[in-house]
Amino acid sequence: MGEDDLNSPGRKGSGEKELFVKGKEFLAMYNKVSQFTQELLTQNRELSAQIQKLEEARDKAMQEFAGKEEQDLQKKIVELRKEKDALLGRYKEMSQEAKDFLNRYHDIETENNNLANLYVASYQLHSTLDFMEVLDVITDIIINLIGAGKFALFLHQEKQGILKPVKSEGLLLDAMPLIKLGEGMIGVVAESGETYFREVPASNLEIDPEHPMVCIPMKIQDRLVGVIAVYQLLPQKQKLEKVDYELFGLLAAHAATALFSARLYSESVRKRETIKGFLDLVTH
Repeated sequence: MGEDDLNSPGRKGSGEKELFVKGKEFLAMYNKVSQFTQELLTQNRELSAQIQKLEEARDKAMQEFAGKEEQDLQKKIVELRKEKDALLGRYKEMSQEAKDFLNRYHDIETENNNLANLYVASYQLHSTLDFMEVLDVITDIIINLIGAGKFALFLHQEKQGILKPVKSEGLLLDAMPLIKLGEGMIGVVAESGETYFREVPASNLEIDPEHPMVCIPMKIQDRLVGVIAVYQLLPQKQKLEKVDYELFGLLAAHAATALFSARLYSESVRKRETIKGFLDLVTH
């Protein structure tokens, strides 16, 4: 085919027609692709919006759940703290109760020991009728059980109406005064029959023969036998305890009986010896 055939009018029109058809087909395809792309973009935007909403809903749910969980945890912490405080309070109460129980047990044990010792001592008191031995036993009881370092025993002289010192510890017996009933603290206690205690620390107490820190009457029913006057405690004993007051009361009762019995016995022996001596003198 020559150059003239290619450039002929018929041949030229046919080529342009084919090109036009192909261009039209391509344009239609492009439009479809463009429409499909627009649809994809629209769906993508819709999906993105849904995803964003879901994420926001998730975050909100997480926040609400986390907030509720945190509130529950805080509430639980408060409850645990209250429970801990209650347990600590109960523990302190139990510890104090245990401490009080131990102290009370110690006091009871001490009291029982002292009462047992007093029982033994009272047995010794009533096992002899020798007046001086009775005084010695009473002295040992006051020193070892009560813890007194300076004290004196006064006996009631009924005919003279006075209290006479017959035994002392830590004090000169000759320096102790004769006490009239109703005069001075010792005389008042002897007359009234009421026990006297002076709440003064032993270390700060000055010795006053007529004004002891403890004064206890020894009586048999309503009959006065004598008085125990304590002026100072031993250095190792700081103060009188509750059990000491009980011991004083028991000691006063036992000592009164023992002294009264020993005194009667001594007088009977003396009278018997006097009568015997008189009879021996008369018969010989």
